Amino acid sequence: MSFGIQFAGRAGRASTPRGSPIVPRTALLMGSLRRTVFAGVACGLCLGLAAADPAPSPAAQPVVSANPNTVAAGTFHDGVLTVTLEAKASLWYLDGPKRPPMTIEAFSEPGKPPLMPAPLIRVPAGTEVQLTIRNSLARTLTFKVPVAVHGGPDRVAATDSVVVAPGAVATLTTQAGVPGNYVYHGETPLRSGKVDALAGLLAGAIVIDTVGTVAPPHDRVFVIMANSDSAETVCRDTITGDDARQNAIQCGGERLHYTINGASWPNTERLHATVGDSLHWRVINASQGLPHPMHLHGFYYRIDSYRGQSGPQATPPIVSGQMVVTQLLRPYAAMSITWSPDRPGNWLFHCHTAMHTTPPELMPSPDDGADMSGMVGLVLGTIVAPRAGVVSAGHPVASVRRLRLVAEEGPGPLPRGLWREPVRDSLPLMHFVLEEHGRRTDTHADVSPELDLVRGEPVAITIVNHLREATSVHWHGIEIEDSYMDGAPGFSGAGTHLAPAIAPGDSFVARFTPPRAGTFMYHAHVDDLREQLAGLEGALIVRDRGASSSDDHTFFFKGFRLSTHPLEINGQANPDTVVLHAGRTARLRFMNLSMNVPSPSFYLTARPDSVAQIANDPMLVRWRLVAKDGFDLPAGVQGPRPAHLIVGMGETWDVEFTPEHDGPLQLEIRESGGQHELSVRVPIRVE
Repeated sequence: MSFGIQFAGRAGRASTPRGSPIVPRTALLMGSLRRTVFAGVACGLCLGLAAADPAPSPAAQPVVSANPNTVAAGTFHDGVLTVTLEAKASLWYLDGPKRPPMTIEAFSEPGKPPLMPAPLIRVPAGTEVQLTIRNSLARTLTFKVPVAVHGGPDRVAATDSVVVAPGAVATLTTQAGVPGNYVYHGETPLRSGKVDALAGLLAGAIVIDTVGTVAPPHDRVFVIMANSDSAETVCRDTITGDDARQNAIQCGGERLHYTINGASWPNTERLHATVGDSLHWRVINASQGLPHPMHLHGFYYRIDSYRGQSGPQATPPIVSGQMVVTQLLRPYAAMSITWSPDRPGNWLFHCHTAMHTTPPELMPSPDDGADMSGMVGLVLGTIVAPRAGVVSAGHPVASVRRLRLVAEEGPGPLPRGLWREPVRDSLPLMHFVLEEHGRRTDTHADVSPELDLVRGEPVAITIVNHLREATSVHWHGIEIEDSYMDGAPGFSGAGTHLAPAIAPGDSFVARFTPPRAGTFMYHAHVDDLREQLAGLEGALIVRDRGASSSDDHTFFFKGFRLSTHPLEINGQANPDTVVLHAGRTARLRFMNLSMNVPSPSFYLTARPDSVAQIANDPMLVRWRLVAKDGFDLPAGVQGPRPAHLIVGMGETWDVEFTPEHDGPLQLEIRESGGQHELSVRVPIRVE
């Protein structure tokens, strides 16, 4: 049984007491990345404007509360869940309790405060879910639930819906048939709602559990949201034209508030665990149009399930059991993950889109009460306590390889000029210089040298700061033994022993032993958007001792589209030719630390003209996928396939390619959606 409309031969039912029509709708998929303002952060431009309907006076409006998603909504009886949701104009203190609130649409249950995200719907598979929707807004509301909950296609636009007139009530009934994690949401006819495919805060999670299972300890639901501030919403509702990018420029840039379960770092919940615990998380992206690459510091996590593989097709499809440190979560997609910390300390889990975790340009007031010098937004922190009787290994005292990374500024300032942002100041070229045994490796570019380490060999890397600002280094993907070395200032470490940022003129020694061979990265973790874009980032390759590096090539993708800072491979907008050898297997290592290309497609083709992309390019060669984030892929995924791969922000991929004959090839990096615009290409010559 489904609901709302007939779909793929399935009968459903909906009732609309006041004659509201029932119509199917499709969601609008937007691919842009947007400027950042965060709940709990000062925003001098966006206060006091009404974004939702001008309903009762502010004194009469309810206040939005953060929803930790630990209590399910509704009443469950005899296999039926009954839930009533009311959409109403509510007050959202997005800039903290000391600032004026924004009026915005939100869902609540009767007699309870409105929640962000909306109330959690959680049931065992096979449950009939009866939803009553009350529309207390002054505009028509369209309420949507994905058809995948009852076995329909797993696509963003595939939804059952009901339209509820102002002041009206409608009911929807569905069968929760397919275990998994989903998003329900509401839309209004306002232009801002059409652009975002979401009105205000009208989105929440649906979790369908497998029958007969008991939720394990540490089972949590985390809903990611990105909501426009009132100034942006009002602007978009008053301008004309269909070009979303030009409209955003007219409005002075899109400013979004990024939250997890209704809060932004540093105000997000601190999670607690003990060494050896298994943590089971359901991570749900309720921000339509915005993908989020979710990265875990210090550990791999296992993907138990992933729903929402619409849009640019994942290559290969995400499989259950895959181990990653970063996973791109598409709009309205959701994943269930498991990880088990075997080392104590403080560890971050965050979106790796730097704009989603960077403080806004508008500076906070002194009384805002939060240190905004570091990360904000889509960040969670887990505090792992030692387990009684388990002793962590200490640092080795002998046979340590010693390196120095010296952070330096290059000649001349690079204008900041980020897309849709005013030039607030200059961004000097920055990079690390690698020193070992008196040898210096200097790229003289806006990227840092490759670090080549040996599996199982302890290293002590002294980071020396010759910049005019603080910095730090995070060893992205490395299972580092001591959280204090992890590079997140003010959080890495344990208790009161927390790692500081490296002040100008100061240094810090990071000690660790890489436990596995693979492709990783290192990058600054202070003012990420600024310092990474300037060049404080590079490849980190770990090999087994004695392993050959012949025909082993690194392709480090970085930069910022539509800015004065171009997209590059290995610090070059027009890369040098790479030479491969016929009959010899080459290992190609792909990394993405770009700022605003969340899911670029990497193609290897024999087509000589790669300016225009050809759908289903018949001249793609074939390669074999080997590893993701330094972890070997399941055997079933490693077979030969056409050379097309999506590499999300913060992800690394290894492929093997054996050219059969000499001749020219092109490695193309393109946008995965829209017109598949070419970002950069690398000429390859096979000899």
